Order: sequence, then structure tokens, then C-alpha cells
Amino acid sequence: ATICAGGRLGYAGAGSSGLMAMADGLELPGTFGIPHQSLPILLAGGVDILARLTGGAEDDGPRAGRDVQAAGLTKGDCLICVSASGATPYTVAALRAARRNGAAAIAMANASPAPLLADADIAIHLDTPPEVIAGSTRMGAGTAQKIALNMMSTLMAVHLGHIHDGHMVNVEADNIKLKARAGRIVASIGGCTEEEGQEFIDRGGGSVKVAVLLAAGAKNADTASQLLQSTGQKLRPSLLKIDDRADL
Repeated sequence: ATICAGGRLGYAGAGSSGLMAMADGLELPGTFGIPHQSLPILLAGGVDILARLTGGAEDDGPRAGRDVQAAGLTKGDCLICVSASGATPYTVAALRAARRNGAAAIAMANASPAPLLADADIAIHLDTPPEVIAGSTRMGAGTAQKIALNMMSTLMAVHLGHIHDGHMVNVEADNIKLKARAGRIVASIGGCTEEEGQEFIDRGGGSVKVAVLLAAGAKNADTASQLLQSTGQKLRPSLLKIDDRADL
């Protein structure tokens, strides 16, 4: 709902949990075509900490408040906050700051009760057992977080219409592998050869959805784009409109 309405979906976390959150957010533009600017990522210590991940940054609650302000998260936006303990100062402070600004907040934690879960609009408790290596939350807790985040973002993409019959129809084909995959997607859905699929992608300005509609019989890229606009960027109803109207 946030992305559909033009809002932004942020991620916040520290340490291993922050890395899980960041990984999910960074992969959404390329996989599902969600703009980078719609996915602010708040990591305790900032991007500089990636060169040498240290624990102290997770205690900096005031930094979290500043990061939320710098990201401009406000009403109409949503922040996903991830913490194994549910009590990480940076992550809790980020959630509270986002809510004060009017943004919605989703909390994900592996312990309950926890401040993070108590203060969230939506609380997700991942009830994982004690770590095999005590305190190493990048293992059991981190794996559970990654699975849950994958499920959430994939379901979001389904509802946005960025997935069609198991295909990533909003993929950003920015390398050789993905360009070949895009051609196969168009061929599979549009009933054409892969070579034709690539030609339709070129005619459609790189858009897989436009290319599929061209393969299905849309007159030109402008017509295909207008069809997608009329259906909220959903491919299936756009294809049905082509089937119903021979003049498209």
C-alpha cells in the first residue's frame, strides 16, 4: 500500500540484522524495478561501517533519530525495523522517530516481549530457538530474518504487479545475464522466440511488460504503455484488454 500510494519503504537495523534488512532493500530495484529513491536504508554507523562492522554503532540512539530525519521519512512512508533482541538502541530509536514523524512502522524481532515489538504498528515475532553458538545472531536469527524479509518483499511485488506467472516482469536488465533472461520472459509470456523477445524489448525501451504487450499484438510502445497505465501497471489485465479489442 505504501509504494502504491507513492510513499517510501525504508529499512532500519544494526549489525547482522541491519545487514539482512539492507540486503533486502538493495535487491528490490534490480529484481522488481522499485526505484532506489523509494527504498531508504538506515544502517547503524552508516555505509562507512561496512568496511569494518563494529558493535558500538548499535548503541547510538540519537544517530538513529538524525538518520530518520535525513531520510525524510514521514506520513505516507513506512519503516521496517529489524533486531534480533528487539531492544537494539539504534533500531528502537529509529522506529520511534519514524512514528513521531507520522510514518508507519513494522518491527521484526526474534525475542518477545521486546520494546521494538511493543512500539510498532505491526509487530512480527520470529520465534527462533537459542543460537547453536550463543550470541551469534547472524546464524539462526539472521537466517529467519532473511526468510521473512524475502517473503514480505516478494508478496509486495506480487501485489504491485511486478511478478507475472512466476516471472520478474519489472526486472532491470542491466547486464548480459539479465538481458538474456528478459528475452526469455517475453518469449515465455508473449509466445514468441527469444530473439523476437529481445527485439520487442528494444522497441519497448527496455520494459519487459511493454515488450510482452507488443508480442501479444499491441500496435506500438505508446499503446502498450497506455494499457499498463490504465491497469495500474498490471500485466494480466492489460493482456486481457488486447484479447478483447483487436484495434489495440
